[in-house]
Amino acid sequence: MQLELESLKFTLHTTDTQSKARAGTVVTDHGVIETPIFMPVGTVASVKGVHQKELKEEINPDIILGNTYHLFLRPKTEILKKAGGLHKFMGWDRNILTDSGGYQVYSLSGNRKIKEEGVKFKSHIDGSMHLFTPENVMEIQRVIGADIIMAFDECTPYPCEYNYAKRSMHMTHRWLDRCINHLEKTPFEYDYAQTFFPIVQGSTYKDLRRQSAEYIANAGAEGNAIGGLSVGEPAEEMYGMTEVVCEILPEDKPRYLMGVGTPINILENIALGIDMFDCVMPTRNARNGMLFTAHGTINIKNKKWEDDFSPIDEMGTTFVDHEYSKAYLRHLFAANEYLGKQIATIHNLGFYMWLVREARKHIIAGDFRTWKDMMVKQMDKRL
Repeated sequence: MQLELESLKFTLHTTDTQSKARAGTVVTDHGVIETPIFMPVGTVASVKGVHQKELKEEINPDIILGNTYHLFLRPKTEILKKAGGLHKFMGWDRNILTDSGGYQVYSLSGNRKIKEEGVKFKSHIDGSMHLFTPENVMEIQRVIGADIIMAFDECTPYPCEYNYAKRSMHMTHRWLDRCINHLEKTPFEYDYAQTFFPIVQGSTYKDLRRQSAEYIANAGAEGNAIGGLSVGEPAEEMYGMTEVVCEILPEDKPRYLMGVGTPINILENIALGIDMFDCVMPTRNARNGMLFTAHGTINIKNKKWEDDFSPIDEMGTTFVDHEYSKAYLRHLFAANEYLGKQIATIHNLGFYMWLVREARKHIIAGDFRTWKDMMVKQMDKRL
């Protein structure tokens, strides 16, 4: 089934000669996205602990991510519709991507039933029962109003038995056809266009991943996503699946690897041909006192930082990196002061943005492979 919607323009500028890394630009009605890009996760219409002003001026992403499952339950679609969509509701005038809720529903394993029709699930907020189908998830994402919206899929667990992965993949493909059918009958809700990405599944089985990538590529969407990775499988398995899928997905469309990952995962997957990433890791780990830097990770709660008055990160790109010391940040965590979590979050997101932008520079300059290998070694240390 082919999709007939023109609302996103992707231009591939450079492909690295020593890897599959790509530098491109994606253009939507909310602006330009330079790839490779990392999308901070704004699950419930907020990137946890960060004001939109700091997000825009300090972290400066071209696009952030919202979550269909969470936004559907709270504040609910009628509120978002009254507000004029998620951009207006949260005061964010750049790009937004929404996932379809497939992953959240997967993580509710004890509280959901998956059938051909869709997924019945129990709200984690009040226990109320709901049904997600490919059709109503398209309608919900129309109302949320993100620039890029995702197909409804089933995310399989890891490890996953072959026959289950195969059945699940075929159902994801049937759901994709229903999503496309329904989208073509469902007009845009607001005065800008939306772009639809289908999702490759198939667990960690190369033959299934190939089949799924072919099915997804044939849908003719404006961009494509790879799901069902970063669910506990070893990194080598993730890279193996990404490589297989990137050989099949069209080169002239952006490729989005969902839910990945550590800074090292991101660089290795850029080298395999991925353009877009999202992950809760920089924000979640920040709230637990783990800082990512170009030279390795810091557990700021460790006693060794107690009297270290050097800046949080001399190489850092955000104001927090230079205005606060490691000793001060450690003190905030020890005192359980909210400000500590906010500072760490801004630092980590700033670092992730720096990393993908630096990767882009090196792809364009032609020395990405050398730089990536050096960075992977450096970042693999505990400071």
